[in-house]
Amino acid sequence: MIKNQNNIIFFDGVCNLCNNTVDFIIRRMGNRSFLFAPLQGESAKKLNIVSSEVEPGSIVYVADGRQFKQSTAVLKILVRLGGAWRLMAVFFIIPPFLRNLIYRFVAKNRYRWFGKKESCRMPTPDERAFFLP
Repeated sequence: MIKNQNNIIFFDGVCNLCNNTVDFIIRRMGNRSFLFAPLQGESAKKLNIVSSEVEPGSIVYVADGRQFKQSTAVLKILVRLGGAWRLMAVFFIIPPFLRNLIYRFVAKNRYRWFGKKESCRMPTPDERAFFLP
């Protein structure tokens, strides 16, 4: 079982956009620690993250015992980053079905626009403490 099941970001481990997003968060998270795990990994299976409810290419953010998906996950992560990123909370006024239309459009085209890796991202030695299998 995973000890701390809060503030875990599950992402598509082979997607370049997703991996660049993980790099972006790591550079800015400061003391607001997140853990990261690929949707294709063992941690996602242990926490039943991968299911018919999770669309391919979706991001899942686990916080406060709840799972957030798609645009809601992105906004929750940005707000948790703090600083000016908290201003992104203004987008919560847009209904999720509208936000997720944009999210799904980007997710559908992410490989074509940003490329794809052959295998899941391998963390650097400095990053290893932030990654779950």
